[in-house]
Amino acid sequence: MKYKNNIHKARFINRPNRFIAEIEMDGAVQVCHVKNTGRCKELLIPGSLVYLEENNSPNRKTKYDLVAVEKGNLLVNIDSQAPNKVVKEWLEAGGLYPNPTLVHPEVKYGNTRMDFYLEDKERKAFIEVKGVTLENDGVAAFPDAPTERGVKHIYHLIELLQEGYEAYVIFVIQFKPVKYLIPNDITHAEFGKALREAAAAGVSVLAYDCIVTPDSMELDQLVQVQL
Repeated sequence: MKYKNNIHKARFINRPNRFIAEIEMDGAVQVCHVKNTGRCKELLIPGSLVYLEENNSPNRKTKYDLVAVEKGNLLVNIDSQAPNKVVKEWLEAGGLYPNPTLVHPEVKYGNTRMDFYLEDKERKAFIEVKGVTLENDGVAAFPDAPTERGVKHIYHLIELLQEGYEAYVIFVIQFKPVKYLIPNDITHAEFGKALREAAAAGVSVLAYDCIVTPDSMELDQLVQVQL
């Protein structure tokens, strides 16, 4: 996935609310849109270097989107739309099924909307994607805030598995390097419980790190998940 518009480097000042941030670029303070409604409190620290995508649409209130931030030696993509985009590219390229005949994003099944439905000639699968930006000493963790919606999706995958579909949770770690991924039980124990139940039931739990640059992100290596 490559951003189509120009990318600019800036310095983060503060985040008045979850939708916007104040940044300093070329000596001027500006307001930009934050493409992640999560907390990101360990990333968006005053003085941090950030990367902005320019967007000149006349319908926008802000000219820039904050898409990535430097955390020490890590470059972390925090664009919440990026994980689904890179997974779609990966699925279409044969990442999960070597020769997929259908890759359908945003599929409603029952009362739940799943991120992807995938087919080849004989196999059918539903996939839920989770973007991961939380890191501590090389260990990735999800979620960074309680997610009742995420719990609902995990249990729905168990139901789909019981109906005869393959079911996957794919964690997209939006940085590298990383040692392994864990469920963040301290922040949301219910999500960790649901994920362990899903894995025990046969839902495939996968995690991949990403090659991240200021203007791109690409799914890369399989990462161990420690449940």
